[in-house]
Amino acid sequence: MTASPRARGLLILSAACFVAAALGAGLLGVVAADAALREALVDHTPPVLVAVLRVANLAGDRYVLGPATLLLLAVFPAARRRWWIWVGLMVLAPSVEGLLKILIARPRPEGLGFGFPSGHATAAAAYFGAVAYLAGSLRRRAACLTLRTAAVAMILLVALARVVLRAHWPSDVVGGVALGLALASAAALLASARSPGRIA
Repeated sequence: MTASPRARGLLILSAACFVAAALGAGLLGVVAADAALREALVDHTPPVLVAVLRVANLAGDRYVLGPATLLLLAVFPAARRRWWIWVGLMVLAPSVEGLLKILIARPRPEGLGFGFPSGHATAAAAYFGAVAYLAGSLRRRAACLTLRTAAVAMILLVALARVVLRAHWPSDVVGGVALGLALASAAALLASARSPGRIA
């Protein structure tokens, strides 16, 4: 069984979520619920968790994910066979995110620059979405489940970090995660189409 049906479903869902979030950001700006959620997270996150999130935040940094992409190729033979797909994913994700930031032009809650979609959230979702897909090539089911659970956790931690560390509105990270997962799903579909193996 290939990953095509799951990847196709995730692509449709994540793309729809991104379009909805982008329309909201572009047409409505920052809604009251967005601001209230950000305020609650910033004001009520314990200092210990803030310290953890500062570390987790690095998992969305391009300077960390560049070498991490090489690790992906080293760990998964399935990634090495179609290496250009996964390297291309990690080049495309920040390029698309940067262009969309300029097009949507929604300011960050603090500081200069545009915020939608979050670059860290986009990159983390693209990378760890790829990890979750490639984990399906592992022979041991427990290892696959563990790696996929860790990948989802890292996406969520990076997304939370971007809000708690005052860099983004919550909808910025929702848009970033949706965009990253859409790109990762498209990469998985391409890899699956080219190499119909047992990844599921």
